[in-house]
Amino acid sequence: MMWAAENWTSYAVLDCGGGEKLERWGDQVLIRPDPQAIWPRTADAHVWRTANAHYHRSSSGGGKWEIRQLPAQWQIGYRELTFQLKPMSFKHTGLFPEQAANWDFIMQSIRGAGRPVSVLNLFAYTGGATLAAAAAGASVCHVDASRGMTGWARENAAASGLADRPVRWIVDDCKKFVERELRRGRRYDAIILDPPSYGRGPSGETWKIEADVAAFVARTCELLSDKPLFVLISSYSTGLAPSVMAYLLGVTAGKKYRGTIEAQELGLPVESTGLILPCGSSARFIAGA
Repeated sequence: MMWAAENWTSYAVLDCGGGEKLERWGDQVLIRPDPQAIWPRTADAHVWRTANAHYHRSSSGGGKWEIRQLPAQWQIGYRELTFQLKPMSFKHTGLFPEQAANWDFIMQSIRGAGRPVSVLNLFAYTGGATLAAAAAGASVCHVDASRGMTGWARENAAASGLADRPVRWIVDDCKKFVERELRRGRRYDAIILDPPSYGRGPSGETWKIEADVAAFVARTCELLSDKPLFVLISSYSTGLAPSVMAYLLGVTAGKKYRGTIEAQELGLPVESTGLILPCGSSARFIAGA
């Protein structure tokens, strides 16, 4: 079983194989590396030749885009949300489309809560989860160490008609921010975490997920309110299987609050085969009576 992002209309994986995937992002078609796609391509060569840009990975690390015909920036939409996209270094576009499965969960949970909900979104990147929570009516604290990514998230909020929603945009190291919030006595009804495998904070702070995530999740869960709604954590590290993250939530949020824990791989449907391409994993603590 897998949590598949099946509700996209402006994005699709057209085919995958040979260590790459062919994706449609609105009117643009991209080829990007995908180490999970170890099987041969299914679609014929002509389909792959329609790509507007191709990211070529270097054998020495990194890589570069081969741009055939691609705008510097363009938009795609998901439900009522709008995202600005552009080709970034190291193959990214500013959006992880498989996270739409989590955006659906976030929106449904907040809209079904029947009360005001405050959300803390850590390692918030370009704001997909922030926008989902804000669109559903929550107040959100968006935290990311990158000023550029936070600015991009604010552009996405404006493009989605959410610029006037109650969102705090914080550029900070997530670990330091959590410690300050604990000292301030702040509490949140829902917490979203999407930590990188490796990263650096604005003052050179280092983050290694396998070494740091357990203690960090434990401290972060101390920020939960007396009536929490959910805790959601995602990972793209092969060292953190869904069952590992489920156990981690069980000994943190699940130890203090009643509720259930779910964990699955995230995936994207592939048009050429009808199968699901695995793209990471998530675990959810869902509070209950």
